Amino acid sequence: MAIASGIHFKRLARIADWAAVAVAVSLPWSTSATGILLVPWLLALIPTLEWSDLRRQLTTAAGGLPVLLFLLGALGMLWADVSWHARLGGIDGFVRLLTVPLLMAQFRRSDGGRRVLIGFLGACVALLVASVIVKIWPSLHPTIDPGVPVKSYIVQSLEFVMCAAVLFDLSLAKARAQQWTMAAAFGALALAFLGDVFFVTTGRTALVVLPALIVVYGFRQAGWKGIAGAGVAVAVLAAIVWTTSPYVRERVTGIYTESENYEQTKDATSSGLRLAFWQKSIEIIKRAPFIGHGTGTIVDQFRRATAGQSGADAIGSANPHNQTFAVGIQLGLLGIAVLWAMWIAQLLYFRGSGLVAWSGLVVVTANVVGSLFNSFVFDFTEGWIYVFGVGVIAGMLQRQDAGRHGNAAASPDL
Repeated sequence: MAIASGIHFKRLARIADWAAVAVAVSLPWSTSATGILLVPWLLALIPTLEWSDLRRQLTTAAGGLPVLLFLLGALGMLWADVSWHARLGGIDGFVRLLTVPLLMAQFRRSDGGRRVLIGFLGACVALLVASVIVKIWPSLHPTIDPGVPVKSYIVQSLEFVMCAAVLFDLSLAKARAQQWTMAAAFGALALAFLGDVFFVTTGRTALVVLPALIVVYGFRQAGWKGIAGAGVAVAVLAAIVWTTSPYVRERVTGIYTESENYEQTKDATSSGLRLAFWQKSIEIIKRAPFIGHGTGTIVDQFRRATAGQSGADAIGSANPHNQTFAVGIQLGLLGIAVLWAMWIAQLLYFRGSGLVAWSGLVVVTANVVGSLFNSFVFDFTEGWIYVFGVGVIAGMLQRQDAGRHGNAAASPDL
């Protein structure tokens, strides 16, 4: 049974739902606000949960594997040869995975999942407006990256690409229903998000996530034939952007230049550092391939691997800029297997039709592809977008399915 009952249950459940909306709204804007708002969300949610609800989520691969990865990370503290301060710092990236089954349970019973997604979209729209404003009038809010009012261009570009992917599907759905005004509005907003990515500020990770999403969408719509169509769409989009956006051309060609400089002179450029981190990561994993060096050992292992080196090879890191390596260094092939099992299970969970399932697929695909170049599960904003997106949307799908079988009121599709 839930700790709360009766009128207190309903009140706390309502507070938990709106607190989740507040967290979603804060994610594009403020790390501090997100951290603060997570506390009332958990305090309101936990007394309303029943063990049977949690058990149901833990027995699903989408909800259970994140918890398994956390437990493995907790066990990894036992064989780490670093201070307990470092071990506890290492487990921090795993902790948020525990919220996935909590969110699934919450939004299986609640009809508030739609408000969470709309809240996140609304916050991103506001960020889009702010991005354009500070790009046109940079003196209003001087930043290191023009057009990025808060956080980083990597986070902003990722958020905008995800919003655009969902809005395009929503626009097509409205067009099929002959709701032309709504279709045009959603399509225009999607193009505005992409316009910011292509012409205002570009995260190179987003430029890889976008074609991946197009290919996934093509396969989802028409199988292998859809992939061929998606390939054509990616080629056309790339040609248009390449010829119209000098900024994107500079960002893309910079990858080659930076990589060449690293190979020849070991310059500590952005791409060069990534190459150095990845090479060192592979070497580190080879020294403890099965269960890794233990949770919280990334900094110590990089310190040992860079000793006596020069240039980019001499720079250590707490982040290898690849999620698989970040887990593998600490938990070895065992941890990597659980990580990828989790991602695959969640991709399969969202393979159904409808905008809600597509939204979940967007969240997981963006996290998987982005994690090839960053540690998105462990990074604060990207990690919370991932776990909140997976948890909320999976709960919404369960509620829809329960409604179709007469076990609960169905949550309306977006």
